[in-house]
Amino acid sequence: MADDDPTIRIGHVPPPDGADRLSAILTAIAKGQHRERISIADLLHALEHRAIGALMFIFAVPNAIPVPPGVSAILGAPLIFLSFQLMIGRRPWLPRIITDRSLSRVDFEKVVDLAAPWLAKAERLMRPRFEWLAMPPAEYLVGAICLVLSIILFLPIPLGNMLPAFTICVLALGVLERDGIWIGIGVACAIAAVAIVWGVMLALLWGALFVLGNLLGITLAFA
Repeated sequence: MADDDPTIRIGHVPPPDGADRLSAILTAIAKGQHRERISIADLLHALEHRAIGALMFIFAVPNAIPVPPGVSAILGAPLIFLSFQLMIGRRPWLPRIITDRSLSRVDFEKVVDLAAPWLAKAERLMRPRFEWLAMPPAEYLVGAICLVLSIILFLPIPLGNMLPAFTICVLALGVLERDGIWIGIGVACAIAAVAIVWGVMLALLWGALFVLGNLLGITLAFA
């Protein structure tokens, strides 16, 4: 029976009158208390009319803010798929092994409560500018950048989560609102994120080789 389904039917949660912004839609979903769990499939269905940028934002933001344990793993998994689809100009689609995942409405509400106020402020600042940066073929390059950042998110690298996730959020909102200035900011953040992660990886590699050299009694040329 439908009433026994623990997964929330997002389409049955009406947004406030006149509210079609992403922040308002997410708040309406989170406040719908008649179901206990929200699945990835529900979010995909609820946000598909907002284009791929909205989906990428909601799946990236848990990695950019402090959230309950396990939420990042559930909402972060679709990012590689969505980034790749943005890169090749395809409509958003996710495999069932991902869409069947769900999280409690309470945990989702915590994520939205943290992100929605900042998202609402960003939405007031954004407007269509330099739209060619948010449209093909430039949009495909944005997708490629997000794909690289999404892969970094899944690597066990210290400091490898928050900045790449924040950058994906900025780029996703830029694509969503057709704001080329935000995309430019996102590209700058992406360069910084890759540089920082690369620096951390080199430092870890150097440290590991230094420790190994001391253990083996070998003096490394660069040490």
